[in-house]
Parts: sequence; structure tokens; C-alpha cells
Amino acid sequence: MPLRVSKKKEAIKHAMLWFVLLLAFFPLLLMFVVSFKNNDQFMNNPWWFDAVSDWQWENWAKAWGIVSNYIANSVVVAVAAVTLCLVMAVPTAYVMARYKFPGKGVLYYALVGSMFLPGTAATLVTMFMLIRSLGLVNNLLALILVGSVGGQIVSVFILRQFIEDIPKELFESARIDGAGHFGQIRNIVLPMSGSVLGTLAIMQFLGSWNSLMLPLLVLRDDELWTIPVGLMALDGEYVKQWGDMMAGFSIAALPLVILFFFTMRFFVKGLTAGAVKG
Repeated sequence: MPLRVSKKKEAIKHAMLWFVLLLAFFPLLLMFVVSFKNNDQFMNNPWWFDAVSDWQWENWAKAWGIVSNYIANSVVVAVAAVTLCLVMAVPTAYVMARYKFPGKGVLYYALVGSMFLPGTAATLVTMFMLIRSLGLVNNLLALILVGSVGGQIVSVFILRQFIEDIPKELFESARIDGAGHFGQIRNIVLPMSGSVLGTLAIMQFLGSWNSLMLPLLVLRDDELWTIPVGLMALDGEYVKQWGDMMAGFSIAALPLVILFFFTMRFFVKGLTAGAVKG
């Protein structure tokens, strides 16, 4: 009897898991299916592929011609923002975790409290006025700076917890051997927190890649648009070409899928880092 109950529970768990996976991946599959259709095919059969001979490959060619430059802009912005964010977050988290100084508690809790402040959408006007005063309107540097600053709080918060769990004996041994602060960060913190840094990098990359409101407000020239803004060019003014739009969305999603595929091991390891303490 207990064995039968256990199998029933396992079946329910697997059914729930497949249901969640279906909800997560079905929109992606549908997007890919529609990317090979024209509007007539989409209206007649939006749920599955037509015959291979009827696939509209020109949808992908047209979408690539429109969004290829925007993808390059997004890669530059996202990579630069992630790099700058982590370069500043790692030393900050190191100091917060390893050393005591007057006002440390107040500063740290003020930093944590800023996580509850409104996001970009709520501070858009103020942020635009600041960017304009710095002369960074219509400049990718504005997106890089905002993206790097916006991700530092979460990065410092997570890295501080992780660095505190690193055995203090390692830092003491490095200091005896003559390693300074940057030497300890380079030889101890970075090697041991690689999975956490990889997870933070992926999260910040996704946030910067998918950002729409700020690039739409700041960038004027279409050659500077990032991919979310550039995809709006595929949205017809009067008639929506669904195949072109879905092909553009598929192309925009491919770099993220490839990124996650090659970094999945670091992402999972980073999420579980610190979960088990020995």
C-alpha cells in the first residue's frame, strides 16, 4: 500500500513538472512555428508547421537584415555593463565581508534598503534628466552606466554572503605570504566565487539585453538602437507581418539560449552555492 501511494505521488510530481515545462516552452515553440509562415498560413494553421516546402525562409532573411545591427549594439551594451558591474561589485563585497570600519552596518543596510526602491520605470524622468545633464543622450554609454549601476546592489549583496563563508585562514595565509587586498581578491575570491560570478553575470546580461524603456527614451538614431527597440521596427503600422515579427523575436532569443546552454553548469552551481555548509 505505501508503495502504491509513493508511485501516485511521484506521478503527480512528474505531471506537475511537465505542465510547468509546457507552459514555459510552448510560447517559444509557437514563436518558432509562426516564424516560417506568412499571414495566410498563420491564420489557417497557427499551431504547427506546414509542409517544409511551404516554409517562408525569407522571413528570417528580412528579420536578420533589420535586427543584425541592433544585436551588435545589445551585445556591446550588455557585455560592457556586466563587466563594469562586476569589476565594481567584487571589491565592494570583499570590503563589506572582510573588514570592519565605522558606519559599516549603516552603509550595508542602506545598500540593502535601496533594493526596495522603485525600478527604472518609476524613475524614468529623473534618470533621463540626469543623463541629459551629463550629455549622454543618444549615446550607448548611458545604457552601459545605468545597466552597471543598477546591477551592483544585488551583486554586492550576494557576493558578500558568499565571501563571508570563505575560510578566514585562506586570507590570513595569503596575507602572511605578502598578498595585498587585490592579491587576495585575485587569488582567493575570484577562483572560489567563479560560479556565483557566472550566475550574476548571466542575470545582469539578461536584464541589460531585455531593457526597453530606457533605450527607447535615450537613443535617437536608429543605428544605435538595441535589440528590443529594433524589434519594434518589425511591427507594421497597419498590417502586422507575423512571420517577420516572430523570426525577429527568434533571432533575438538565440543568443540568450546559446549563452544559457554553455553556462548552465555555472548557473546551477551558482544558485546552489552556500546552500550546504560543511
